[in-house]
Amino acid sequence: MDSFFKYLNIGPEEEKWGIYITTVGYARVQSNDHYPNQQHPQSHALLWDRGRILNDYYIVFISKGKGVYGSKNIQYEEISEGMGFFIFPDVWHRYKPDTKTGWEEYWVGFNGYYIQELMVKAGFTADAPFVHISINKDILVLFGRLLDVAKEFAPGYPQQLAGLTLQMLGLIHTIKLFRDFDNDPVGRLIAKAKFLLQESFDSNVGMEEIARKLPMGYSAFRKAFKEITGESPNKYQLDLRLSKAKDLLANTTLSISEIADHTGFGSVFYFSKLFKKNTGLSPLAYRKAAY
Repeated sequence: MDSFFKYLNIGPEEEKWGIYITTVGYARVQSNDHYPNQQHPQSHALLWDRGRILNDYYIVFISKGKGVYGSKNIQYEEISEGMGFFIFPDVWHRYKPDTKTGWEEYWVGFNGYYIQELMVKAGFTADAPFVHISINKDILVLFGRLLDVAKEFAPGYPQQLAGLTLQMLGLIHTIKLFRDFDNDPVGRLIAKAKFLLQESFDSNVGMEEIARKLPMGYSAFRKAFKEITGESPNKYQLDLRLSKAKDLLANTTLSISEIADHTGFGSVFYFSKLFKKNTGLSPLAYRKAAY
């Protein structure tokens, strides 16, 4: 996925919903890259030596790599893969990736009268901004959808972004309350595999590569994946791609060729063949039925 960000203009129509989105984005920062490696508005400039203060709430999620975080309330905290953290309005803060590893980060900025009340009632505070999201694939799904909606720029997209952000807040609240501390090492590896497949569904990553990243023997990986999820890892990957394709067909104006490319299929012909085999409809027929 290429780095991308968008800042939104907020007007009365957005404010009356009680939640509005100010920015959404994704950045891949390689080792030894200057950070941030994108040109943001001056109001959002972030230098480690100076830090910054923003006017809105933010959710930042680190899907790969590691780094450090500091704020008015917390002097220093190591940030690792799978961690998320909140940024709060008017609170000085700073963060950056480790120069040796870099990181991949997702973020969404938001505010509104409803949000201001919700954040207090949900117990999200600047004193405890961290959420150990770990390898929860649903977070990636929601961030992916936020980015897609922002890129599409369709009518009503600010309200769609607001709804997706509320879903994310609900998921994070649930994670904070009911984080799974079980002692099942194989189950955790398979959960990580699902996360890796979700993150790379648009590429040609193979199952042997996924098994190596866990790390786990390939035969043991396939067997454990099938026992825990009820389907093979290849079928799980295909279902992810088809689910994403359905979403793009129903909610964007991307061409069939572009959707095939965005969902990791090798060609339009191969995509159309598999899509019809699994849904009973061609991609074009599915799109027409969705409207």
